Amino acid sequence: MSSIWGERLRISLFGESHGPAVGVVVDGFPAGMTVDLERINTEMERRRPKATVYSTKRKEADEVEILSGLYRGRTTGAPICGLVRNTDTRSRDYEETSHLARPGHADYTASVRFGGYNDFRGGGHFSARLTAPLVFAGALTRQFLEVKGIHIGSHIWSIGDITDVAFDMADITRKQLENLRSMELPVNDASCAELYSQLIDEARRDLDSVGGIIETAVIGLPAGIGTPYFCNVEGKLSSILFSIPAVKGVEFGAGFTITRMRGSKANDSFYMDGEQVRTKTNNNGGINGGITNGMPVVFRVALKPVPSIAKAQDTIDMKKMEDAVLEIEGRHDTCIVPRAVPVVEAACAIALCDLYLTQFGYQCL
Repeated sequence: MSSIWGERLRISLFGESHGPAVGVVVDGFPAGMTVDLERINTEMERRRPKATVYSTKRKEADEVEILSGLYRGRTTGAPICGLVRNTDTRSRDYEETSHLARPGHADYTASVRFGGYNDFRGGGHFSARLTAPLVFAGALTRQFLEVKGIHIGSHIWSIGDITDVAFDMADITRKQLENLRSMELPVNDASCAELYSQLIDEARRDLDSVGGIIETAVIGLPAGIGTPYFCNVEGKLSSILFSIPAVKGVEFGAGFTITRMRGSKANDSFYMDGEQVRTKTNNNGGINGGITNGMPVVFRVALKPVPSIAKAQDTIDMKKMEDAVLEIEGRHDTCIVPRAVPVVEAACAIALCDLYLTQFGYQCL
């Protein structure tokens, strides 16, 4: 089982949902950067369950213990290890049904792949619990990017069949992204927040769940980052975004809708804005040939409905290898999308930091 990602900047996730702790080792981070611990705590707080009807009732402090790589508030160049302890596990919720494959989860595939030795409690190493240390790694890399004038922000594009106002992909401001970051349900159209809440609550009362789409924008990226083919910007971002549990789709710029355009509309015409090269539209999401063109990088991530629902579901008994019925107990989110926003942004920050360091080297603070 490999949980290592990255080229110049490498991250290694460890731990299980119901083990003593989860954590991450960040290797290759530049020395000498001042780390704002309050900013890290803010990002961790964004991912934590809120006091809402749709969030899991599992309450974890998600306080990060930095075990190495930081001295007197600055990075040392050594691997940075962040540990997040698990303090509110309830493993008994999984004992009686451990032989039943939860539909939509990795129980069956993990059992086949690892011969039944995988930790099944709360999904073990497959659990979204490991997005907590991912957010820590993202908070570090995000601070590095902001030193370079690169900023990341997201809004909830949709939940179920309700849709927010999209970003104007050719004109996204830092203030807009910062405002979204302060919202519990980040939306461009304020009325969508209440509609989203109502839809999620409706699914909860129906013993069901609901998914959605997050739209993320990155501004301040200079033109020329990335390479064609195997280390291109889209590929790098997609590879880490697809590691987030529940992500089933990623698209850039106009995405699949670009197939309905003629080339004359899909192409982004260049023009000079003073001494800066810009494009009139941004259907390609700020990327041409796998390389940034200086416009905002915009992408959308689709997250499936949470598979742990209270309704009875058909499944199999993995011990007896026969059909069975499963009724899931425990504490689960009705909709993971709001809590996934900082996770998507963290994954984005990690990928962009790796791309930046790969291109410009370690001595770029």
